[in-house]
Amino acid sequence: MAFQQLIRTQIVPATVDEVWDFICSPSNLKKITPAHMAFEMLNSGSGQKMYPGMIIRYRVRPLLGIPLTWVSEITQVVEKRMFIDEQRVGPYAMWHHQHLIEPVEQGVLMTDIVSYKPPLGILGTLANTLFIKKQLERIFSYRQRKLAELFPGDSP
Repeated sequence: MAFQQLIRTQIVPATVDEVWDFICSPSNLKKITPAHMAFEMLNSGSGQKMYPGMIIRYRVRPLLGIPLTWVSEITQVVEKRMFIDEQRVGPYAMWHHQHLIEPVEQGVLMTDIVSYKPPLGILGTLANTLFIKKQLERIFSYRQRKLAELFPGDSP
């Protein structure tokens, strides 16, 4: 199975400081995750800001309400510019998510680059075609809508 990639960009009408403070707090993940996924943080120190080596544990129910524990490691952080999370335990054979932000005239350009490899070889390829890719698109569309609600202002 080849690697897949999802790239999403969004202009957020806020300052870099405001956007960074929001996205680097793992406790905000629930705010931008669709309710049907029943997102639940399992870490006790979820109020911390992200740092390299941080392990984030959470439970989601992405398919048929079946609970799934997902463990991510924050592998890189460049203050107010980017961070990367990588799946350590979860549904994918590989998951690498880059979160990039940069100031632009209208506020902040956020770019998400998700590189992933579904599990189960040829079955994963089929599952990606049938529903995984579509589900990821819906999740990131939801995130974009929620960020637009959370940061509704005009340009900073």
